[in-house]
Order: sequence, then structure tokens, then C-alpha cells
Amino acid sequence: MAKVSKRMRACREGYEEEKLYSLEEAVSLVKSSSKVKFDESVDMAAVLGVDTRQSDQQVRGSTVLPHGTGKTVRVAVFAKGDKAEEAEKAGADIVGAEDLVEAIQGGRLDFDRCLATPDMMALVGRLGKILGPRNMMPNPRLGTVTADIANAVANVKGGAVVYRAEKAGIVHVLVGKVSFSESALVENIRSILDALQAAKPSGVKGTYMKRLSISSTMGSGIKVAL
Repeated sequence: MAKVSKRMRACREGYEEEKLYSLEEAVSLVKSSSKVKFDESVDMAAVLGVDTRQSDQQVRGSTVLPHGTGKTVRVAVFAKGDKAEEAEKAGADIVGAEDLVEAIQGGRLDFDRCLATPDMMALVGRLGKILGPRNMMPNPRLGTVTADIANAVANVKGGAVVYRAEKAGIVHVLVGKVSFSESALVENIRSILDALQAAKPSGVKGTYMKRLSISSTMGSGIKVAL
């Protein structure tokens, strides 16, 4: 049996590992069990009853958290002319076209999210092998390919998160920081759950939302009653 560290034992005090808690109780426990000196991130993990091997059971999308993520996000935008100016005014950290493609091909990856205007996708397509594995490839379904580039930049900077069911049907999403109020974390989590429910594939049979847990960066998962 793996040895449990003193810090982890301290984190687990005050709650039962196998018990299902209400969302409000779970959030309160995550906050109270944080035992480190930095502001931990809070993540949720939802296990969905989907078969990701089936093309019609993919769950992927994005949503804007009402209280943001608490994380500073560096945004790169592929745009030209007026759209490039709009992106810069909206707060984009990096804006470019052919020059940005060349920079990324040369190893520049000092950003967290990528956006693009539709006319740039022929260029951006060259970066599929670089951005794809990092889940940063602009995609119309995620709202990261859009003509309304200023609004897209504002959303990403303001707390837009991308969710995607992994091979085992698990969705991991950042929902905020331990320093957030309990109500803010609860509202952020509920907004993601609503988005996941809206994204439910029509081909799914049986239970869609199977299990849910939340945890801080250094803490263990607390199970939430659905």
C-alpha cells in the first residue's frame, strides 16, 4: 500500500473519502482542507457515460465561468488588419499572421490559448501537429475561430474554459481558486455542469453523468452527490 504523506493525511481530516457530499459541502471542505501556503487551483472531474470511440459521442466545448478562473491567461490571436487591431485593443497578448506561424514553428509557445479569424485558418492549419497535441488548435465549435475576435479575446481573458471528454469519458476542468468564496465556486461548477448537460450526445444511453468530484491542486478528491 502506498504511504500517505503527513500533509495528505492532514488534508483528509474532517471528511470521509467514500462519502457523497452536496456540492456546497464539498466546496466548503475543499477550502477548509487546503494546507499549503499558496492559492491552490480548484478542479472538478466528471465521469460521463459516453463511449469516446464513437464519433457521435464526443463531448467538447467551452463556456464562460461567471466568476472567472482566477488564472492569468496569455492569448495568441491569428488576425490581420482591422481584426488584428481589435484583438490588441481587447487585450490579446500576441497578435500576428504569417509571422506568428513562423514564430510558433520556430518554438514559440509562450501562450495558453489560441484564437483565429476564419480567414486565417488556411495559415493556422500548418500548425496542427504543434497546437493539436496541446489542445490549443483554434476550432469553430469551441468559439476560438470567429469573426467577433474582440469578444472572443474578452471571454478567454474573463474566464472561458474548454472542456473535453478524455478517452475514459472523464472531463477535467479548472473551476477557480481556493481563495474564491464558496458561492463563487459553486456557481462556476454549476455553470460547467449545465454546459456538459447541454452538450449531451443524443446517442448516449443510460446514465450520462456518472460521478463528480472536486479537489484542490494539492488535495485529494471529494465526491459530490449528483
